Amino acid sequence: MTVWSGGDWSGAGLPDGAMTELRAGVGEGLVVGGEPRGEILFGQPDPEKALALPELKWIQVTSAGYTRYDTDDFRERLKAKGAVLTNSSSVFDEPCAQHLLAFLLAFARQLPQAMVEQLGEREWSVARRRMDSRLLQEGRLLIVGYGAIARRLVELLAPFGMDVVAVRRKPTGDEAVPTYPIERLDALLAEADYVANILPANASTDGLFDAGRFARMKPGALFFNIGRGTTVDQDALVGALGRLSGAYLDVTDPEPLPKEHPLWTAPNVFVTPHTAGGHQGEEARLVRHFVANLRRFEAGEPLTDRVM
Repeated sequence: MTVWSGGDWSGAGLPDGAMTELRAGVGEGLVVGGEPRGEILFGQPDPEKALALPELKWIQVTSAGYTRYDTDDFRERLKAKGAVLTNSSSVFDEPCAQHLLAFLLAFARQLPQAMVEQLGEREWSVARRRMDSRLLQEGRLLIVGYGAIARRLVELLAPFGMDVVAVRRKPTGDEAVPTYPIERLDALLAEADYVANILPANASTDGLFDAGRFARMKPGALFFNIGRGTTVDQDALVGALGRLSGAYLDVTDPEPLPKEHPLWTAPNVFVTPHTAGGHQGEEARLVRHFVANLRRFEAGEPLTDRVM
């Protein structure tokens, strides 16, 4: 059995410890870099080159997102080959959920605003900072896109007693919070103090947060985005600031965000450079997730994080 590792993310660039784990977990069948080949692909293979492999059985991508594979044509052709696609949500759900929690707490306790003052005029704005501080249990959070990250975020928020609801394409009934179909989004936006966008990028989500949806949000609400930048009309977001309390963004469109873009200097907008999923030991965790799935594959068991 041949296992190939490469693509935009390349096994060749792994730290020594992670590479050692990959070689030990796969064995002699491992091929690193070059053109995709073999039955199993681990990394970010070109979709067309992957589908051209006659022996292809399984692709595991080294990301939670899988935008360029998420097309009807790719799904149909992959299914016709009897192959499957898994992602690495189990590696990134924890750091992304913690990142969102940090965004929520940072705003509630006015930490970035205090930092701006420290780096600027060093104004001792005790009255303003105290007045603008919030308690999480006194607000409602609307999660847009209920998947692995949202599930973990709900668990992390449980001790705060926060009111949390969610929307997703097709609720399954086993969600930990009240969850509604995406068609209810507009009505729920008007009731939320915080809106967390965790949507992936695809044709159905492009520009979903437009001027109309920002206008439906409650005055004073806060917008978070750790999904994908393409899901947001950024000009509309800039236009909504002032009516909204602000925005915390880990993703933008394009990336990197141009230095002259108005989001950099817009009031109460705070940007992290697509780092929500990042953490020390990230590469080793990706390898361990793949190797654990490889053992399931060899045993004929269901794969973790299967998306197709």
